[in-house]
Amino acid sequence: MSHQLPDVQATSPDVTVGLSQVGVTGVDKLVKIAREGKRPIVLTAEFEVFVDLPAWRKGADMSRNMEVIDEILEDATREEAYRVEEVCGEAAERLLEKHDYTSKAQVSMEAEFMRREQTPASDRETQHTVDIIASATATEDGTREEIGAEVTGMTVCPCSQGMSTSRAKETLQNLGVEDETIAQFLEEVPQPGHSQRGHATLTVESNGDPEIDLNDIIDIARDSMSARIYNLAKRPDEDHMTYEAHADAKFVEDCVRALADGVVDEFDHLPDDAVITMAQSNDESIHQHNAHAERVVEMATLREEVNGEN
Repeated sequence: MSHQLPDVQATSPDVTVGLSQVGVTGVDKLVKIAREGKRPIVLTAEFEVFVDLPAWRKGADMSRNMEVIDEILEDATREEAYRVEEVCGEAAERLLEKHDYTSKAQVSMEAEFMRREQTPASDRETQHTVDIIASATATEDGTREEIGAEVTGMTVCPCSQGMSTSRAKETLQNLGVEDETIAQFLEEVPQPGHSQRGHATLTVESNGDPEIDLNDIIDIARDSMSARIYNLAKRPDEDHMTYEAHADAKFVEDCVRALADGVVDEFDHLPDDAVITMAQSNDESIHQHNAHAERVVEMATLREEVNGEN
């Protein structure tokens, strides 16, 4: 004889404190991104899904909610989507509808994305990997979606390069080379500086769909560092990357400012309240620590700063 089991999750907790996030992490799903006239891109994405929990409720029915979450993500990812942030937005909105006790639902997604490209000097076909970042937060006031990417590149320290330039100048002077020739040489041949592998992160969050192309975000992020890097590199490509990086030496702070300049130039159509997150982390080559800089700012403020209006 069956009997009704008590719903312990719906009882009051001993400590009546609300929780901002309760949910699951590490939910793997396939996501198909549609492309006009081409086969869809298939991503293996990892989701995190959360709702808030009021102080009067003990638990979030984790096992029951996992069924709901799995159902929602299956529905959201079964069909082809044109934007990964839309998948998160749809899932967040349906979660909010399914939970009568919650006021906010959050869905985030990360996935590896491969893009084809040509090497810069040898013109060989290759691929490079990008980490896609997408999320959505749904409340009764509406849904905010976020899209972005983290990419790798190369940076060169301007301070280190400056010391090398001074050494080269002094050496050439001691060899009797004229100052005009020295200046021309140093202008044409960038001097060495210690290099780092850089990680640039750029995301855009706005009400509804940010309406920007993920590929544009990726390109802005890659170009914010001293040079792009490539999976395949023949000797001419190595020479190209080394020269380009040393010809555009950048501090970690410079990279974030380059992200800001790229965002305003490419995405000036974004609404004033869109939130831009820009971050740069460099794996230092001659230090045991790493360098990091970031900025989180609304588009209106960023636009004013970049255009010198503040």
